[in-house]
Amino acid sequence: MGKVIVTQVRSAINRPKRQKLTIQALGIKKLHNPVEHEATPQIMGMIRKVSHLVKFEEV
Repeated sequence: MGKVIVTQVRSAINRPKRQKLTIQALGIKKLHNPVEHEATPQIMGMIRKVSHLVKFEEV
């Protein structure tokens, strides 16, 4: 499997708790701070759930 670089581009303030927990589970700590993950189905599903808050690129 490939790798994915995930970067948060919008704030999680005033978002549902599940979305905040998903951002936290992805290991994102700050805005515009990229995090690298393996492109597993679980990670891709988490990215899909918060796609309006993050941007991602496959490496």
